[in-house]
Amino acid sequence: MCGKNTATAPAEIDRHGNSGKLEIMRRLLILILIGLPYLALAESPQGAGTRPEIRYLSIASAINPVTASFIAEQITLANNNRESGILIQLDTPGGLDTAMRDIIQAELNSTIPVIVYVGPQGARAASAGALITLAADFAAMAPGTNIGAAHPVAIGGGNQPDKTMMDKVENDAAAYARSLAQQRGRNQEWAEQAVRESVSISAEEALELRVIDIVAENLDDLLKQLDQQNYIRGGKILKITTADTQLITAEMNWRQQILNALGNPNIAYLLMMLGILGIFFEISQPGVILPGVIGAIAILLAFFALSTLPVNYVGVLLILLAFVLFVLEVKVISYGMLSIGGIIAMTLGSLMLIDSSEPYLQISTAVIAATVAVSASFFLFAVWMVMRTQKRPVTSGQEGMVGEIGTAVEAFDGKGRVFVHGEYWQARASKPITAGEEIEVVQLLDGLELEVRSRASQTAVAPQATED
Repeated sequence: MCGKNTATAPAEIDRHGNSGKLEIMRRLLILILIGLPYLALAESPQGAGTRPEIRYLSIASAINPVTASFIAEQITLANNNRESGILIQLDTPGGLDTAMRDIIQAELNSTIPVIVYVGPQGARAASAGALITLAADFAAMAPGTNIGAAHPVAIGGGNQPDKTMMDKVENDAAAYARSLAQQRGRNQEWAEQAVRESVSISAEEALELRVIDIVAENLDDLLKQLDQQNYIRGGKILKITTADTQLITAEMNWRQQILNALGNPNIAYLLMMLGILGIFFEISQPGVILPGVIGAIAILLAFFALSTLPVNYVGVLLILLAFVLFVLEVKVISYGMLSIGGIIAMTLGSLMLIDSSEPYLQISTAVIAATVAVSASFFLFAVWMVMRTQKRPVTSGQEGMVGEIGTAVEAFDGKGRVFVHGEYWQARASKPITAGEEIEVVQLLDGLELEVRSRASQTAVAPQATED
């Protein structure tokens, strides 16, 4: 009996063990089959069953380093996320050459298609905006928009470059525009004319001259016309799919929005004037601290903003001269002549501060007029308050004792003790004074002695003078 049991036990254990392994393998297979769709979904760039995405940017300002950084950053993110494309809606009067080239470099190196749409209706792609549009895979415009006027202008200090240097800059920009048009299969002759002759054309003319690819009423119309259009990458012809595409809007963060606002000439000018006002207030009223701190911060922000603008150094010096004249008005009696000179210098400096013929780079005349008026009023008010304070009778120190009223501690004829301003003093008087009599301080003598006189005698003289 025992032998039989011993012989059959291993067979039963082996059978049950194999059955358990098969059960485990079956469950693993089921889990793998269930999980495969999810793995495919995780590795898919858009996700199975999801709508394709196009990143959408709206740029309605001058092209500056902040704008360039934002656009280049978004193009990189769109490429990393393997999105269907990136759409830039553009409305710009132009901007800096270096910022423009940063954006174009990001466009040319993008693996996904870049679409530039000059819109909405009434928008423009002037100067740097024209070349950014030329560099896109797909260039589109809304009706009623224009493109062109890409002639380079000098950006920098008050000294304008000579003709030879400007010719070099123009030739470089013309060659750059031709190369972009050639790479994207667009009108090279017009691209060069836009730089050399500052020509500008409408959306319909641009389409006819092969400067752009599409004229679209709105974004929906644009996406409809773009569907299955060809573009080239690495020598291969690819197609863009925009049917049933969702636009993912990307916006500047708060830091970029602040820095972008500082690029506005009006903001830069107002910051500089605020800084000067704050520092002037701190100089005229030492120890207040807060105006000085605000003024220093505003001046530094103004310097950052002005570094991207064509600043005329003579204008800056005139504004600083106005500041010096207002400070001297506090220290020197000029009967208002220094203040008048300061107002004139401030006005001329404000008008000359930005050295450019481009409207978007100039400071508004209304802003200059209002700022000069407010600043001049503040300076004059501050000067008047300081002068008024200086003319007040002294109420502290040795001079502040003159005119104080006190009481004679003892009767004396010549020298004695008096009680004035909460303290006991040695005093002299030219006439006898009785104990407890009210006295008035005439002057402070050497050795901290007071010269005093009787208030009673002063009061008695007044009626006699009236009777006479």
